[in-house]
Order: sequence, then C-alpha cells, then structure tokens
Amino acid sequence: METIQIVIDVKLLQAADRAARHAKLNRSELVRRALREHLEKLQTSEREERDRLGYRKQPMQAPLGAMTAWEAEAVWPGE
Repeated sequence: METIQIVIDVKLLQAADRAARHAKLNRSELVRRALREHLEKLQTSEREERDRLGYRKQPMQAPLGAMTAWEAEAVWPGE
C-alpha cells in the first residue's frame, strides 16, 4: 500500500471519523472502502451509458408476434 496525503475540510473529516467509529473501522479503511465503492459506481455508470448509446444507435426490435406468447402470462388472475 501507498501512503498519501489528502486535504479535506474539518467538517468532512469529523463526519468521516464518526462514520469510521460507527463502522468500527479506522479512517484509512473507511476512505479506501468509500473510494472503491465510488469507483465501482463510476464504472457501472460508464457501462450503462455505453449500453444506452448502443441501443440508441441500434435499437432492439422484437419480431412481429414475439411477445404474444407472454401476454397471457402478464394478466392478473380474475382480469
């Protein structure tokens, strides 16, 4: 692992320390987990955006009548 320095405001540091105590983690582990989670969310968002763009460029089109077999399954009993 590498040791780094970061600059954060006092209120954010205090909130981080409270969260770390509550989670029974040290400050470094809390920051590592938060950064890892944030990076995973960014990666997921990038993938979703790539998929959205791809479907816009080439939308999926179901063959005529392809969903007919499932329409009866989608009806609530008694309707």
